[in-house]
Amino acid sequence: MKDQQFASIDAFVEQHRDDILRDITRLVAVPSVQGDPAPGAPFGPGPRAALDTALAIAGDLGLATHNAAGYIGWAETGPIADGQKYLATITHCDVVPEGNGWDADPYTVRVRDGWLLGRGVADDKGPAVLTLYALKYLKDSGARLRYPVRALLGTNEETNMYDVDYYAEHYPQPAFCFTPDAEFPVCNGEKGGFNGEIVSPRFQDGVIADFTGGVAVNAVPDRARCTLRVPAGELTPADGLTFREEAGLTVIEAQGKSGHAATPEGTVNAIGLVVNCLLQSGVATPAETAYLQVLARLFAATDGSALGIQADDGLFTPLTIIGGTIRMEDGCLRQSFDCRYPTNTDADTLTARMTEVCGQAARLDKVTSRVPFYIDAGSPAIQTLIQTYNEVTGENATPFTMGGGTYARHFPYAVSFGPEHADMKLPDFAGPMHGANEGAEFEKLIEALKIYILALLRLQEIEL
Repeated sequence: MKDQQFASIDAFVEQHRDDILRDITRLVAVPSVQGDPAPGAPFGPGPRAALDTALAIAGDLGLATHNAAGYIGWAETGPIADGQKYLATITHCDVVPEGNGWDADPYTVRVRDGWLLGRGVADDKGPAVLTLYALKYLKDSGARLRYPVRALLGTNEETNMYDVDYYAEHYPQPAFCFTPDAEFPVCNGEKGGFNGEIVSPRFQDGVIADFTGGVAVNAVPDRARCTLRVPAGELTPADGLTFREEAGLTVIEAQGKSGHAATPEGTVNAIGLVVNCLLQSGVATPAETAYLQVLARLFAATDGSALGIQADDGLFTPLTIIGGTIRMEDGCLRQSFDCRYPTNTDADTLTARMTEVCGQAARLDKVTSRVPFYIDAGSPAIQTLIQTYNEVTGENATPFTMGGGTYARHFPYAVSFGPEHADMKLPDFAGPMHGANEGAEFEKLIEALKIYILALLRLQEIEL
């Protein structure tokens, strides 16, 4: 490492430590869950307001900004000429719903024992602010940039990623892009995705009056509520469940443990707790029971083994599947599922097997899929990132693959690059991405900013 160069980066980051915390707090304060489209706000007023705030922060830092019809925006180090190659980072300003289980307001950043707590501090508003400060360093330091740098700010990552589809349709793609929306060191591959709903028939004279749970299809639900037309005394008690009678009905409330769909280990699915209770109690009608038995196989194992869809290719981690949300609509129950799969299976195989499991008791609906994504770890840009990371941290890390889905797969040459760490241990008071009390260690964010600045400088030295 060039000592003088890194000393300059270190001094810059330390000088702006308080400003970084202020701006993360400012951006997190904007609730930005997807909502109904509005003029200039294709994904609802929340994501648009967060984008406006992020661009305002960038403007305060002296960066040129652009808002692309509310779909996506960016800050950049300078004008990009037609046909000119450029580098990009991409983060997102939208968040998953806050959900339950928070100790305080999800949109007010709290600092506790060096950790930031709030919806989006890790996913992805904290990293978004880091990219803006990285560009500020490039601009203020007067670094000679072979490739201008654009910090893209998305608004639809948590649901459909239509923001980057819009960008690809209207603007030239970067020569290389990285997204700070995962873990260090470098993720050069993402599993395929298989999503949809398991739908019941319309129940006639059923026992289940209502069933709701979950806040996002890509998060393990920690709360569920089921209303039944049977006395509470007919239900089998279980951990995580409470029963109460209300207006002649019985309400089951379940509390589990939330987490990201890509990493469900250690979570407890609240919907699954209710399903198991109903089956063990034997109170449902035959049609309801048949449907619940299908759901029980979904919840029985997050590796898909109970559904017969388990898969492991040795390149990616094994297949995962979770049930995220359930609701009753027009007399039918609709249970969403989120599956992340490796290269030795595919959507057709998964559809066929799950259709077989459903039999006559249920059907699949709204099925979508995406194929696995992989870029050779030996490619120049990826090697630049991994070497930069190891140089700053003193580690000897290598690129990895994961089950999460990021913006990277939407670009011709892109990877995810931090800012979290696979070995990160959350304190008892902090939660993971998509969970209650979402937390990010501030010192690790500060270190990540130094890595990002140096990486953007090193990428200037290679052919793209």
